Formats: sequence, structure tokens, C-alpha cells
Amino acid sequence: MNEKLLQYLWNFKIFTSFDFKDVEGNNLEILDFGKWNFDSGPDFLFGKIKFNELILAGNIELHVKSSDYIFHQHSGNPEFENLILHAVFYHDVDVDELKNKNIPTLELKNYIDETLLRNYDSMLRNHQFIPCENLFRPDAVPFYFPEETLLKKLDQKSLEIEKALHFNKNNYEAVLFQHLAYAFGLKVNAEIFRQLAESLDFSVVNKIRQNQIQLEALFLGICGWLQKPEDEQMQIWKREFDFLNAKFQLPAIKITPKFSKLRPPNFPTIRLSQFASLYHLNQNLFSKLILAKKIDEIRGIFAGVKASDYWNNRFNFRKISPVEGEKYLTEDFINLILINAVLPFKYAYHKNSDEDINDEILDFYRKIPPEKNTVTEGWKLLGLEISNSLESQAFIFHYKNFCETKNCLNCGIGFQLLRVKE
Repeated sequence: MNEKLLQYLWNFKIFTSFDFKDVEGNNLEILDFGKWNFDSGPDFLFGKIKFNELILAGNIELHVKSSDYIFHQHSGNPEFENLILHAVFYHDVDVDELKNKNIPTLELKNYIDETLLRNYDSMLRNHQFIPCENLFRPDAVPFYFPEETLLKKLDQKSLEIEKALHFNKNNYEAVLFQHLAYAFGLKVNAEIFRQLAESLDFSVVNKIRQNQIQLEALFLGICGWLQKPEDEQMQIWKREFDFLNAKFQLPAIKITPKFSKLRPPNFPTIRLSQFASLYHLNQNLFSKLILAKKIDEIRGIFAGVKASDYWNNRFNFRKISPVEGEKYLTEDFINLILINAVLPFKYAYHKNSDEDINDEILDFYRKIPPEKNTVTEGWKLLGLEISNSLESQAFIFHYKNFCETKNCLNCGIGFQLLRVKE
């Protein structure tokens, strides 16, 4: 038992019986369990009890042991002046201050189901994927859980976008550019690609986007890959980059994307070339994405994007590949871009002006297949069906924010499992 769990049980009134008696055997009726207090002072405020035929209103303090009242130095603390009840899991000592004020002590251990305690202990101690995997049942997932969880994630992403907008003087196109760059970098190069995008004045990208060679030269040059050109195309890119550097006084920084742990189609050379193609082919990219009302419209924007012809038989600068062919964005990659960049950005842009945006964005996610990774596979092994990206995004977000941190007492699924008796 710990104090956090005891507060949880009190807040949600999870007891085997409510025929309470204090440690001296007096009847004690809880008329109002109070409001959970997350600041300093008593654990529950504005409670109400009936004791010795009197109705008392005030605050309630919870402890694992009665002696914790003394060890936590509550005695004499003015914040505890209006205390009406001391509820503990185990009564080990009488507290003179409370007895002198006729404040009852309620021992809760006999009112709590031992199965619940074993379940909670199992959550925290014995698991491989999620804390509650030995107890988990798909029917314990609350109704509308995926929708509510995904909207929480989107609201969190919106805050990040709002901060970026403030930094970029409310330039939505520049912030979209940065978020798309992050998504194109995938897990290995996401932060590096974002750094690249943030280092560039978006007005430069906007001015040269009609020239795909210059746009690609800009991205490759910022990475420092054109300092020693090894073939004719690299020489062309270097000339263009030197021209852009002189004209726009580009930042004197060097971005170093990573190649390790990546399959060749995900090499940063290929992804940056495709990123240049996206902005070259779509002169009004921001408007197209924001105004799109159908998922096929958005997919169509990315469908024609491919790396430049130089990469048809290469994945890096120095080695000719035996596999030749045009390197278009794959359907799976496009889906990742939509899930992680486009749809969160659409939500952030419209959420304060379009009352229907929640339903519209959720519907977009429903029409995209789910991601396949270790987290979604873990949920599936527990019997959970994940049929679209709305569900996969929700359960990935939940896993990272609740399961990994063992935040079981604030988890909607954990709440359902702890309430169930074997």
C-alpha cells in the first residue's frame, strides 16, 4: 500500500463496505468524500461526515499509517486546522493532537479488497509489455477511449505548434515546413531534419522552390555533402549552393544526418531529395493541405513526389546501386507523414475556428491503416484489435504516457481493471 493508491481508492470510493467505524468502534458515515487536493494541505477538501450524531464539514487527511501524521509534521500546521477526519490504511498509534480535538481516525484496511491490492502490486512488479498485462482484457477499454486519447495527443501537439508559431512570428507555412521535415526524417533523423528546417529562413525556400535543382542543392549543401563534389551532378549542386549562399547569406552551420540503422530507401539523401520534390511540385502546399476535405486529396499531393533522377541508381553519393528505379514515396511512408505531421497540423490550424474539426480529423485517421511497430504488436498480443491509425495512435500515445511510466492510477484502463473483483 502507498499513499497515492489510498487516495485513489478514497477518491473513487472503491471499498467493500461503507459501514465505517472509527478505531474506537464509533459509527462513522461519510456524507461527502471531498475534493481531491493536488496542492499543499489536506488530501481532500470540503468533505462532510456524520459522527457522534453531529454533521461535520471540513477537510480529510489520508495516510498509510497513523504515525505518518506526526512524521509528515502536520501537527501545529495551520493548513490542517479544519480537519474533520484522519483516514489511514493501518492504525499503529494514537495521535494526541487529533484525540484532543475529537477528530476520528478511520482504519481502512478491512474495507479494501485484497484482490485489488494484489492486482495493483502485479501491475507494478511483474510485466514485460504493460504493467497490467496479466490482468488486461480488451473489454476493459472504456467506450470512446481511442477517440478521447487521440484528441488528447492532438491537443498536446497543438501546443507544440503554437509555440513554434510564436517563435516564427505566426508564419504557418514556415512551421508546416519544419513539421514536415521532422516527419521526413523518421525516428533516426527527425530532430536533425527539424534543425535543418529551423536553420533556414523559409522565405529562401519559397523564393527558389520553382527550381528543384536549387532546392535540393540547398538541403544537401546545408548537410555539408557538397564540399568535395565527386561527379558532374554534385558539381552542379555545389555551384547552385555556393550561389544561394552568396545571395541569401545562409547560416554557417553544418547539419549531419545519420545513415546508421536505416534501410537504404530511408537514407537522408533520398528523403531530402524527396522533400525538395514535394515543395517543388506543390507551390501552394500549405493551402492544399489545409483546405483538403478528403483523405484521397491529401494522398494525391504526395503521390507524385520522388527523388531526383540522380538517385535512380544510388542511395548515397559514392556507390552505384545494382537496384535501379525511380524512388517515389511509398504508400506506407505517405501514411506516416499524414499521421505524424499533416493531420496534427490541420487540427491545430482549425481547432479554434471550425467546430466540426474533431469529427473530421478523427474520420481522416480512421481511413488510414494502423502503424505496425513493437507497441501495436504488443497490444495485439493482449487480444486488442487495432484496425486503423486512430486506434494505433491512441494506444501508442497511451503506452508512452501511462504504461511506460506506470501511471496506472490515472489510467482509464487501469481504473476499470482495479474495480473488477476476481
